[in-house]
Amino acid sequence: MEANPASAVESLRRGIEEGANHIDTAEMYAEGAVEEIVGRALHGLREKVFVVSKVQPFNADHRGVIFSCEQSLKRLNVEILDVYLLHWRGKKAPLEETFRAFERLKSDGKIRHWGVSNFGLKDMEEAVQLVGDGVIACNQVVYHLEKRIIEPEILPFCRKHKVPVVAYSPLGEGRIPKSPILDSVAQSHGATPAQVCLAFLTRDPAVFAIPKASDLRHVRENVRSMRLSLAEDEIRRIDATFPIRKKS
Repeated sequence: MEANPASAVESLRRGIEEGANHIDTAEMYAEGAVEEIVGRALHGLREKVFVVSKVQPFNADHRGVIFSCEQSLKRLNVEILDVYLLHWRGKKAPLEETFRAFERLKSDGKIRHWGVSNFGLKDMEEAVQLVGDGVIACNQVVYHLEKRIIEPEILPFCRKHKVPVVAYSPLGEGRIPKSPILDSVAQSHGATPAQVCLAFLTRDPAVFAIPKASDLRHVRENVRSMRLSLAEDEIRRIDATFPIRKKS
């Protein structure tokens, strides 16, 4: 939860005006209070923003999904979500039931698309088997330079079955990694190490990154990273500096 909601609203609004067009939230965040902050920020700007929220797994039976989505829509003060995600795999209901509820929301005009979050390979295999290719809007997973564990299996599977990957915590879980290589590449582009990290992760067109932005400076930095393209040699250097590890 942001310490200063009014400041968070202002940063979000100014960021949207500068080109940030994807807002990710969830019913879980501060028990819905973050959705309310986002709702205030979206006032008059809804058509400029792609809005994503998530249902917790213990609300993921058919009735719970419908109710949770309706509550999120109220807190966000919007009529429809662009994407609605299952926050992570749980035991409340089988995936088939959750997905049927998502389709009901879609047919009722309350969401445009639906997807999953924090799904490993086996979960993705089951999900795609249920609905086929190109139906699941995305799999949102943790992915940053020091945690590239999705690259050997999850990313290729999602790419093959037309499921975009959305990287959360793309700048690391609490800190941006320190590296002379990142500093060197950033300097050559007139960029920041954070922007280089984001450009490396999104070098694959199947990957989108959603870095957290706590103030307007971060929002501007994130938006500018979308214009940064790394050379093949730079990608190889970063790849060698931050190798894929089975456990990270």
